[in-house]
Amino acid sequence: MTQADIVDAEPTPDVTPFRDDEGRIDSSFLEQIEAAVAERDADAVRRLAGNLHEADVADLLEALNEDERPELVRLMGDDFDFASLTEVDEAIRLKLLETLPKDAVIEAIGELDSDDAVYILEDLEPEDQAAILSRLSVSDRVQLQRSLDYPEETAGRRMQTDFIAIPPFWTVGQTIDYMRMADDLPDTFYEIYVVDPGFRLIGAVALDKLLRTKRSRKISKIMQETRYMVSATEDQEEVARTFERYNLVSAAVVDDAERLVGVLMVDDIVDVIQEEAEEDLLALAGVGDEEISDTVLTIARSRLTWLTVNLGTAVLASTVIALFEETIKAMVALAVLMPIVASMGGNAGSQTMTVAVRALATQELGSRNFWRVLRREVLVAMLNGAALAVLMAVVAVLWFGNAGLGVVIALAIIVNQLFAGLSGLGIPILLDRYGADPAIASSVFVTTVTDVVGFFAFLGIAAFWFGLPF
Repeated sequence: MTQADIVDAEPTPDVTPFRDDEGRIDSSFLEQIEAAVAERDADAVRRLAGNLHEADVADLLEALNEDERPELVRLMGDDFDFASLTEVDEAIRLKLLETLPKDAVIEAIGELDSDDAVYILEDLEPEDQAAILSRLSVSDRVQLQRSLDYPEETAGRRMQTDFIAIPPFWTVGQTIDYMRMADDLPDTFYEIYVVDPGFRLIGAVALDKLLRTKRSRKISKIMQETRYMVSATEDQEEVARTFERYNLVSAAVVDDAERLVGVLMVDDIVDVIQEEAEEDLLALAGVGDEEISDTVLTIARSRLTWLTVNLGTAVLASTVIALFEETIKAMVALAVLMPIVASMGGNAGSQTMTVAVRALATQELGSRNFWRVLRREVLVAMLNGAALAVLMAVVAVLWFGNAGLGVVIALAIIVNQLFAGLSGLGIPILLDRYGADPAIASSVFVTTVTDVVGFFAFLGIAAFWFGLPF
């Protein structure tokens, strides 16, 4: 090709970047995609989205309207990676699977990595699972069904069933030749596992060690004992903690007889860590397994339970106020100031509770260090309580011109801050000890304690200090 040919050649049209400087989907890109989908322009859709990463395609699906999503998948054709469906909200994934042609879904699931295929299948109804599995090859069906038979949120559900297992008497050269000739190797792997004739795991060889060893050397001479193998029935949160603690990039998964059944990769564990963190965060706010794409009725139903519980605790706090009805009538300023005491206690309790729930989740808090942490929280509560008490006392004196009122609210704040620290630490630990999830239930109880104690301490001290009717 001459220089003139290069100059005269038609330039390749610029493609708008997918994300803007803040990491969001670029509005111009989204407009172009929506226009291409509306016009059913498959070439434009493939030009814009055909080379996107599966996570980016997932974000794109979530950004589009419900009726545009299946059309985007259809227009992308073979360029659409069904692994993208593992990155979208469950509601979107299920809706898409309902609208897409069944043959296309079955073919795609058969081509996915086993862990991605299980992730998609596990949310389907049993009859839909069975219908899809029955259309797959025998080997794929057996692998996927075995993973689906394990309980949800266990290593068996997360594992990838494609791995490399070899006998210990092979040489390095045999192993390398096998990997070069085999057609069904995993797309990504970091270790080669060594098994006995019963397929029980006896060791592993890292790829870097294999490639630096002479071809004649036996695998049994260079393998290392697998110290961090994972049981298929182990909870995924415990597995994630093992990965985090030992900086693992992969781990073998074994059944009860220590037979090798799969492997977990760090990318799957990152998803687990994110899911568990989101779950705890939502639970602390009294929100269930809620996603941004859920319907109004679904969201309302998930939130109503804890709102009802909160209503009950609010009534309990109000009964404490009712006990001091005559006290409040005698000094109206008490009605103005008492919400401040309860609110400050609630905030302090939430701070302690959040730290405690996180420490329990990461196993940093237990019986071995409970008293040390308790002493720390008491001291923190006393220091913060004293500082806030002085500040609020000054405000109360300037506001109402009553020095006694400043003393009363200062004492009440100190008392409530102390109870906030104790309940913020103690309630999550008690719930955890008796098998309840502290992330879900702690906030309701901590708020109740700080409200009740705050109102009772402030109004009770005021009645005693000023000699008001009780």
